[in-house]
Amino acid sequence: MKIIIIGAGEIGYELASLLSKENHDVIVLDRDKEALSKVTENLDVLCFEGNATSAEDLVEAGIKDADILIAVTSIDEVNMIASMMSKRLGVELVIARVRSEELSRPNAPLKSTDLGIDVLIHPERSAALEIIRLIKRASASDLINLADGRMQLIGLRIGKQSPLVGKSLTEYAEAFPNLTFRVVAIWRKDLTIIPNGTTKIQAYDQLFIISKTNVIPEIIETTGKPDIELNRVMIAGGTPIGAIIARILSQEDKKWNIKLIEPDEDIAIELAQELKDVLVLNGNPTDPDLLATEGITDTDAFISVTDDEESNIISCLMAKHLEVKKTVALVSKSDYIPLSQTIGLDAAINKKSAASNEIHRHVREGRVISVTSLQGIKAEVIELQAAENSKVVKKPIHKIRFPDGCVIGGILRNGSANIATGQSQIQANDRVIVFCLPEAVDKITSLFK
Repeated sequence: MKIIIIGAGEIGYELASLLSKENHDVIVLDRDKEALSKVTENLDVLCFEGNATSAEDLVEAGIKDADILIAVTSIDEVNMIASMMSKRLGVELVIARVRSEELSRPNAPLKSTDLGIDVLIHPERSAALEIIRLIKRASASDLINLADGRMQLIGLRIGKQSPLVGKSLTEYAEAFPNLTFRVVAIWRKDLTIIPNGTTKIQAYDQLFIISKTNVIPEIIETTGKPDIELNRVMIAGGTPIGAIIARILSQEDKKWNIKLIEPDEDIAIELAQELKDVLVLNGNPTDPDLLATEGITDTDAFISVTDDEESNIISCLMAKHLEVKKTVALVSKSDYIPLSQTIGLDAAINKKSAASNEIHRHVREGRVISVTSLQGIKAEVIELQAAENSKVVKKPIHKIRFPDGCVIGGILRNGSANIATGQSQIQANDRVIVFCLPEAVDKITSLFK
């Protein structure tokens, strides 16, 4: 497909990198020569210097032949105007990043489709929802919903006292015959391992396990860490992400005890007036005395989402030192994510990656359930439908030669979801969930045709 990306910033760069590796014809348009030069030097894509709000520049960049336009500049108005013109010029799928919530509100006078936007991406909301999923599953460092929520892929860190240390994956499965699950990947000392039955679990491994959602708490208990329920949440930062988290949690049926700390007095007052069920405090979230006074030692989860990533990391480390059960830090540098647990954090979220993942999923709609950056792993969870005469049907999975870097996780058939085993057989029209490293995506896709 021919894809034009408006904006050569971090999201645009990451998308261009992902999509070019999948052999799409990618063109990046931006006015910033320096940002474009970085793209040109590192990626195999075309770059065009121009104004995204100019129809002439869009046409010159090839918009009339484009299948998809992705507008991800840092300015909402530029993204909206570029989207509207691109749709008028015949682009079939228009995806735009818009920070403002005006277009997504139920009673908004102007809808995203009125501006030619087919898919609206809100980076802050994407990151906020990811954080909420993590605090609802206290022991997880990563969590992806699959099969419309019927299955989940969960990341769990193995402590040195875990009963699983030293066991092979076969022994792990045999020890819990009543649970159906599959370990699809292991992150170990900056290495990604696609395991088999003989692979042994080591202390500090990060296991990625796929299972039905209703048994995930039991899966967590097998690692030696119970899935503790969190109720008391402290949020550092009244940023858009912090406000969204507080707003969503305070509106749920479950009664969360929420405190939000914001250093800017005007923002704190505004949030206090809006969030009636949230205790909003004006102060420095990295101040140990303030945290102690406000009862951080009695807090279940500490979430730091200020605009300063160093402050987020430091305040989460302080919270962890004070034995807070779950800490989540917002970081702007994706390189920090694999290091997060090494230095003592439970989880780190990057809003640019969250937005990039969501956009990538829509680009490949129909077979991709989710595209995500896991801890230390660039991986995709893709959903493929088996064609009637494909190479994967009518034989046990263990007899199929899958490409390196792929594991079959689950099979969806007639509305039911089941974890795949070596004896499972894929039938025509089954939807199959595959955990896959990026370099193997095209190979595994071809097997299902």
